[in-house]
Amino acid sequence: MDIFDVLTMIGGLSLFLFGMSIMGQALERRAGGQLRTLLEKLTSGKIAGLLTGLGVTAVIQSSSATTVMVVGFVNSGLMTLKQAINIIMGANIGTTVTAWILSLAGIDSGNLFVKLLKPSSFTPVLALIGIIFYMFCKSAKKKDTGMILLGFATLMFGMETMSGAVSGLRDVPAFQQMFVMFKNPILGVLAGAVLTAIIQSSSASVGILQALAVTGQVSYGAAIPIIMGQNIGTCVTAMLSSVGANKNAKRAALVHLSFNIIGTAVWLTAFCLLKALLHPLLLDDPASRLGIAVAHSVFNVLCTLLMLPLSDLLERLVIALVPDSKQPEVFEELDERLFATPSIALERCHAVAADMAETAVASLKDALASLRNFSPELAASIREREDKTDRYEDMLGTYLVNLSTRRISEADSREAAKLLKMLSDFERIADHAVNILESAEELQNKGLRLTAAAETELAAISAAVSDILDLSLSAFLQDDLTAAAKVEPLEQVIDQLKEQLRTRHILRLQKGGCTIDAGFAWLDLLTNLERTADHCSNIAGCVIDAAHDNLNLHQSLRDARSGSEEFQERYAEYTRKYSISVADGGNGQR
Repeated sequence: MDIFDVLTMIGGLSLFLFGMSIMGQALERRAGGQLRTLLEKLTSGKIAGLLTGLGVTAVIQSSSATTVMVVGFVNSGLMTLKQAINIIMGANIGTTVTAWILSLAGIDSGNLFVKLLKPSSFTPVLALIGIIFYMFCKSAKKKDTGMILLGFATLMFGMETMSGAVSGLRDVPAFQQMFVMFKNPILGVLAGAVLTAIIQSSSASVGILQALAVTGQVSYGAAIPIIMGQNIGTCVTAMLSSVGANKNAKRAALVHLSFNIIGTAVWLTAFCLLKALLHPLLLDDPASRLGIAVAHSVFNVLCTLLMLPLSDLLERLVIALVPDSKQPEVFEELDERLFATPSIALERCHAVAADMAETAVASLKDALASLRNFSPELAASIREREDKTDRYEDMLGTYLVNLSTRRISEADSREAAKLLKMLSDFERIADHAVNILESAEELQNKGLRLTAAAETELAAISAAVSDILDLSLSAFLQDDLTAAAKVEPLEQVIDQLKEQLRTRHILRLQKGGCTIDAGFAWLDLLTNLERTADHCSNIAGCVIDAAHDNLNLHQSLRDARSGSEEFQERYAEYTRKYSISVADGGNGQR
């Protein structure tokens, strides 16, 4: 083996790792919706969690990625530690799929059908289809499909290149001695752990071992301990991802490490006893790619069979290693670890935005209540909620912008844009709540009271605003297009109601029945109520836009006001519902 073989081996290894990385990333994007569905259906049952972890890892081809996701879920409160344990166990089995795919490269037969199973036979076709999808299709899903095929073709090409480059090592005495040394089980486990920790992928390190197996110098006696060590090395990624996380997230990462260390310790002991007592000849035979895949799967299945009944004990172990503190556990509302699965990160954003929306609406309704029954406690609650919505806007805005810069699906991109557009509207509703509160405080501090006529007017417009708040909130939380369609006609009624009440106020002012101070407070109230309705209109417009894959809010609002029969019927209904006749006291005093 000369310097050119070494360079070829390095190139093959680089292509192999690159292909595995881009294929995994594309698989995550394509499977985003399914991953979200799996999470929603997840139960605390051991088998359900195990199958979930197995399925997700088989799809995205990385137990490390699955475990990092789990750490993020636990850190965000989306998943309990008990659920995480079962998923991590399933992930260890799911990661063995990659080795089985790579083992196809070792097929050797003259049969035409069997030859077609060799990746070298069908990989060029997959690469051609992949490049067509990637370069000529506009759909993000088709581009991701093309990236998956190109990634697979690249890793298989790298695998073949690497195998061809190292085949000359079979005649190098130093290489033979190295694998004789690895027949020491402890050294084999250490070698597998270190290699996997460096490249942070057990699937990739097993693939490298399969490539080295073509030399004929890798015996089963050396390969099996290395495979055991690879399971320990892959825990590095999850452990690193848990840095800065809450205690339960750290425990989830520690579950992954403890599971693999205990499993390796038990089955390595069994392996050493088998080797010492029975001296099976199989351990001295050269390992094949298929044999390594079988050993990888058998070991992970045995570890799961050993630990699954003991999952409760494993949970108690990690709780003992990371004990509870006196302070209550705080979940991170938006965790950047969830960027690994953008669709779930976006779902988390939607949940936090829902909390923000409910907080803003509750704040505005409390502000309306403060006009009738003012109290310092209610005032403090309104201001606290306004501060909370400010924090939500900053947190969500930053998170969504960072998420949008990543490769996400078209549907997720539209959802992120919708949320970004709505954030400022919800935040402004909370701001108007504080403005209304300040008007209530002014009336309270100056001893100003509203007359029966003014109370009637305030009750009418307050009821309309409360109604539009409920409609816009329902439209956002439930993607309710029926509720969204009712918002714009009601907003038009509130606009006219505001102008009507301003006119009535001016008439009272001209007759000297209203003080200047009371008049200023009243006009401020009308302005804030009308602008609240404007923000509700924007929110409903965004919901309608998103349903029609269109983010042109102004066009949607123009269309809503175009005078359709349905719009006119709702407008007339709300006009009757919130009308104020002259007999209600247009000339009343305040």
